[in-house]
Amino acid sequence: MRVVQFHEPGQGNQVGVVQGDDVFDAGGIATDVATKGSLGLLLPGRLGGPRGTAEGVGAAVGRRVASFSELDVPPHPSRRHLRVPIDPPEVWGAGVTYKKSAEFRDEDTSTSKGIYDLVYSAPRPELFYKGRAVHCAGPNGAGTIRADSSFTAPEPELAIVLSAAGEILGYTLCDDVSAWDIERENPLYLPQSKIFFGCAVIGPTVVTADEIADPRALTLRCTIARQGATVFDESVTLDRIKRSFDELITYLRRNNPIQDGTVLSTGTGIIVPPEQALQEGDVVTLECQPIGTLRHTMRRLPEDWELSE
Repeated sequence: MRVVQFHEPGQGNQVGVVQGDDVFDAGGIATDVATKGSLGLLLPGRLGGPRGTAEGVGAAVGRRVASFSELDVPPHPSRRHLRVPIDPPEVWGAGVTYKKSAEFRDEDTSTSKGIYDLVYSAPRPELFYKGRAVHCAGPNGAGTIRADSSFTAPEPELAIVLSAAGEILGYTLCDDVSAWDIERENPLYLPQSKIFFGCAVIGPTVVTADEIADPRALTLRCTIARQGATVFDESVTLDRIKRSFDELITYLRRNNPIQDGTVLSTGTGIIVPPEQALQEGDVVTLECQPIGTLRHTMRRLPEDWELSE
């Protein structure tokens, strides 16, 4: 099952199920969808089975809302559009899970040479807090560039949606937007490199775990377009990630309670060089089937930015 959230003018946030290129209203499938959003479809025990499945949803879906492509448009209050497919109570990231990531970071860090390769080889993975729903943007929204960053880069990643018990409820895509220059200045600045408004772009769908037999067999592609021209285009197969997802989940939950709907992003194997640092107006596209295509723009935050904007 592919689950989305979308904005309905005059009604606000709605939950949908994608079948083919059609999106159907899912409001009547689970009694708590209205209060829990898409999480109501993902949690165990729905539809009389271990979790919602395409077969289980079947005839239970409501009216056809629109085609997926009709919802896959820039957000605006006056029209239907896709939102973040799940409003996560917390988002976590895993770092240095690909050899390429370790090598690039060590090569370009002026201090503590070799620490990233040590993390790549160590029994304990790098895990870091990324934020909560307020830090996230959705499909066709805007990731952001910190006002004090000169080298912000996308980090295209497969992300896991988890229950509080650590069960994998589904998979989505996450752009772990990161201010690399801040982290390079000193690794202790990692939280400032990773956590800011618009630092995680998530979507476009959540695909339930029963529909992806082997997530490591997937291929993830990332492109950056600038003024209509493609300036970056690279792909990675997810079998190049070193650590198992069970390992990452085990360490995340060790003495650390998480909540239903927690998102864990699993690390990037696509490295954007400094000469392609993100700029205002860039369009970043992540593509990984069957999850879909996550497209977003980039916006530089002003020094005096406030959330009320």
